[in-house]
Amino acid sequence: MSGKDISEQKFGLFLILPSLIILGVVALYPLFRNLLLSFMGSDGQFAGLHNFLLLLQDGRFKKSFLNTLLISGISVPIQLSLGLFFAVVLHKKFLGREVVRTAVFLPWALPTAIIAVTWKWIFNDFYGVFNDLLLRLNLINEPLAWLGRPNLAFFCIIFAEVWKCTPFVVVILLAGLQSIPSDLYEAISVDGANAWQNFKLITLPLLKPALLVALIFRSIQTFGIFDSIWILTGGGPGGSTESVSLYIYDTVFRYLKFNYGATLVVFNFVISLTFVLIVYYMFATRRQFEY
Repeated sequence: MSGKDISEQKFGLFLILPSLIILGVVALYPLFRNLLLSFMGSDGQFAGLHNFLLLLQDGRFKKSFLNTLLISGISVPIQLSLGLFFAVVLHKKFLGREVVRTAVFLPWALPTAIIAVTWKWIFNDFYGVFNDLLLRLNLINEPLAWLGRPNLAFFCIIFAEVWKCTPFVVVILLAGLQSIPSDLYEAISVDGANAWQNFKLITLPLLKPALLVALIFRSIQTFGIFDSIWILTGGGPGGSTESVSLYIYDTVFRYLKFNYGATLVVFNFVISLTFVLIVYYMFATRRQFEY
């Protein structure tokens, strides 16, 4: 490596240094601050692993953690499947493609709070559009309290989450599709490959890195889900839809247990980081990043 290359690298590092400092202040400081608080007691003294032992005995936390896992485990695979389908469709050329792309991406661009309020109106058991539609189709005999029953409320949250966040997956996968050389499809078509073989042999293997990115991002974001549940159900009925983020909010802002709330945050971060490392290791060992 020449001296010129080294000087250019140093200059590049100098240019990104302000961004690294801001990132450290904004992201790393709260993380280390929460880590410190998680080992402190309510009296401000060092308490060791006391807060983490309390967490393992906390029934409400276990319930909220299970709810979060279920929401993530159900909604994310649906988002990936629908996102892959729409990305493949929107990648093809057809009349009005740009208009359709805009319409598909619109749910992700809208604020989550506004979307959640809209879905709350739609699922309302007295004047909601969803009940009215099902009644007109004779699929139900009487209006259902969609947000008032545990199983139905859980379904509503997953439905709203899939509708809101699938466009995000579409954007990532569509970018991945556009990076695949068209020459590969032309070459395999010479051998008489059909559309399914094109997808199986070229599209899906080369799209796996983009799928990995979408999986990681959506899993982490879903594991921290807060605003849509807060507006739709508030964690109810009876805590049946409460997520870890809602429990952290109540712990810190309602009960003012800052140290225990920090413990919940640290645990949530460790679980998310562990998931990312496991998924990355699985893909890396199988060389899924190679095109």
